[in-house]
Amino acid sequence: MKRKPWYILIIAIALLVGGLRAEPTLAQGETPTPPAEPVKLVFIHHSCGENWLTDGDGDLGRTLSENNYFVSDTNYGWGPDSIGDATDIPEWPQWFTGPESARYTNALYNESGQNSSYTRTISDPGGENRIIMFKSCFPNSNLEGNPNDPPASEPDYSVGGAKYVYNNILAYFGTRPDKLFIVITAPAVQDRTYAQNARAFNEWLVNDWLADYPYHNVAVWDFHNILTHPDNHHRYQDGIIEYTTNHGNGTLYYDSDGDNHPRREGNQKATAEFVPMLNIFYNRWMADAPASPPETEEETPADVPEIEEDMGGESGGNNLAGFAPGGVIADFEAGTNNWEAFWGGGADTTFACSPSQSVAHGGGISLSLEFEITPESWGTCSRSFGGEANFAGTQGISFYYRSSVPGLVFDVDANGGTDENRTSYYHQIEAAPESVDAWVYVELPWEQVLRVEWEENAGTPVDPAQINGIAFGVGTATGESKSGIIWIDDVRLLGVETVESGEELPSEESAPEEVVPEEAASEEVEDSGGSSLCPGSMALGAMTMALAGVVFFRRRS
Repeated sequence: MKRKPWYILIIAIALLVGGLRAEPTLAQGETPTPPAEPVKLVFIHHSCGENWLTDGDGDLGRTLSENNYFVSDTNYGWGPDSIGDATDIPEWPQWFTGPESARYTNALYNESGQNSSYTRTISDPGGENRIIMFKSCFPNSNLEGNPNDPPASEPDYSVGGAKYVYNNILAYFGTRPDKLFIVITAPAVQDRTYAQNARAFNEWLVNDWLADYPYHNVAVWDFHNILTHPDNHHRYQDGIIEYTTNHGNGTLYYDSDGDNHPRREGNQKATAEFVPMLNIFYNRWMADAPASPPETEEETPADVPEIEEDMGGESGGNNLAGFAPGGVIADFEAGTNNWEAFWGGGADTTFACSPSQSVAHGGGISLSLEFEITPESWGTCSRSFGGEANFAGTQGISFYYRSSVPGLVFDVDANGGTDENRTSYYHQIEAAPESVDAWVYVELPWEQVLRVEWEENAGTPVDPAQINGIAFGVGTATGESKSGIIWIDDVRLLGVETVESGEELPSEESAPEEVVPEEAASEEVEDSGGSSLCPGSMALGAMTMALAGVVFFRRRS
């Protein structure tokens, strides 16, 4: 949340003793009222979080359910590569920004199981988890260094290193304003050695970390603080948020007979204070949260003029107002929020669609499609334009791609029509051997994007005036599996030759030296988009994208 730069002093003695901080009276809509409809929440934790959730101990799981949250959780051994084991502060980038983060967050967002003992009082409302809570365990309160150390890239557990990690993952949270991320600070320990460091770091998280963050989809709740003394709080009280930290010495008050796991009394205090705060965080976020990743934020900077000129062509004028100059559909520099992953078929099929900072062409970010597709299955990364796009007069689409494996066959698709009368078109590309080490440039004319075989007028080219969605994806036939990564970058419309700035679209002649151009997309897979493939593979590839398009558009309608 963006912290307001002014404060209300509610008790005069706070000026004398310090440690009592209160946010202003809550704005309209920022109330502790639970959600009106069930909201899916997932909690990443280990043993302390398990105790906190458990019926008869912290009772958090049941209490959240009573407040209309459908709770799921992860624990030791959970998820792809047992990523659930990794909850220490230095390990959070593995979840959110690391090379495998797309797989991990995809599994996390779709988790609906229980890994702790708590009562659910409401049914699963369906869809992805919208709230992501995550907490490190108590050893993460042993931070070395000094209380006021600045962020620093350090390998060990330290104040500066912890700040660096949280700044790192905050960049990812900014790409997902459709999710609410709740940081739960690590519980306190009984050892006083690093107690002041832990307290200072957690106060930095609450008071400073989000000071310049422009969205409301991240919040911090100080679990550590409320466990250090009965009179320390992070709660809603009498119309304000009270954050009191000045009692005790920063060590664990609610120990379990010498064990650093908080006992039942501390966990129940935490539940009583946290749940109303979560309701406030949720209502604050919902005041401006998108129901799904925003449609135009990444490709339409505020200072980009709209392109409204008529491009001509038989289908009449176009509408390219939703795109940046030069017909840029996506350069992914602001993330991949407009693109959504869908997959189906085998139960073990996985497909993740996410930003990649490790491999990029024109800037610092590309679109990564990471997949494990079992036989007779599919996955797609899709973008819908709704009824707002009209590509009339444009000649096709261009983009750059790389592949982790040579020879991977992937689809480029266009969809049109309505939910009741969907039209589906596709073209298949086999990844060139050189795409493993260098970017390959593709220009794909619309006349090579053909109607799928089971729809009427099969094999006819797509009419650009009718396109309202595009996608990249992978499908498999009987007995065939595929796994790997395809990276896509700098997706543009062909035929939008210049804009006000005079910028030209990339061409094979002007491509950077490391880029390997394809002379024509159709040369990779010849004869109506796929004679080098077995008919079953071609048909399933097309079916993949068509089915994904139906699901995608219905979900967004």
